Amino acid sequence: RWPAQLAAVLADTAGGVVRRVTGRSRHRRGDVLVQLHLLGNRSLGFVLITLGFLGMVMAYQACLQLSRITGDTSQIGQQFLRLVTSDLAATLTGLMLATRVGAGIAAELGSMKVTEQLDALRMSGVLPIDYLVVPRVLASMVMTVVLSVLGGLAMFAAAGLTAKLSFQVNPTVFFDASSVTFTHLAVGLVKALSYGVAVPVVAAACGLTARGSSEGVGHATTSAVIGGSFAVLTLDLIWSIAAYLAFPGRL
Repeated sequence: RWPAQLAAVLADTAGGVVRRVTGRSRHRRGDVLVQLHLLGNRSLGFVLITLGFLGMVMAYQACLQLSRITGDTSQIGQQFLRLVTSDLAATLTGLMLATRVGAGIAAELGSMKVTEQLDALRMSGVLPIDYLVVPRVLASMVMTVVLSVLGGLAMFAAAGLTAKLSFQVNPTVFFDASSVTFTHLAVGLVKALSYGVAVPVVAAACGLTARGSSEGVGHATTSAVIGGSFAVLTLDLIWSIAAYLAFPGRL
């Protein structure tokens, strides 16, 4: 039942996007801009701090292990940047947004569902998907990419600072971006866009199927966080395998 509900919400959302582009949907002016602020600006500090600390931890552990085995840390910056660009920045950002944004969307839509506000929208001739879900999906796609870029920069900068202060790695060597190719950027962009769609769609599906009262909203919120995180990890695996098969030896 759950896969069918998720597929239905995804199909309705795609139809809503088409209707909005063709001017056949009723929506509030500026609703996407409002969601850009709610989903993006309010998540910026959370993403930057989280990815910054993760970058510090990963750089420290990588330098520590390499110093024990080979003593050569000259390549750690280049390899770390490739990994951040093609995977870590987008995936970790997606997981962070699944906890914050996914929970918020599910709680809001779930509350509207159990208080019959969605039925009121339908009686007014407004499709809840067009009015509530489509703006969030469009905003999430944009801000997931933006936050992935900013989070990746924060992660790499924090890692370079940690490597310099802890293991005296030359910053010029660490911040060498010559090994990053267009393929790494393209894979990271595709992942970020797919996460930007998956997180709000999963959260919306959970919220729109909430039942009962506050207990049902709480269950929908928990399901949204778990489902959104699982969707991000699943898409990460799918895109990583696809990129490896499509571009062998270039990642």
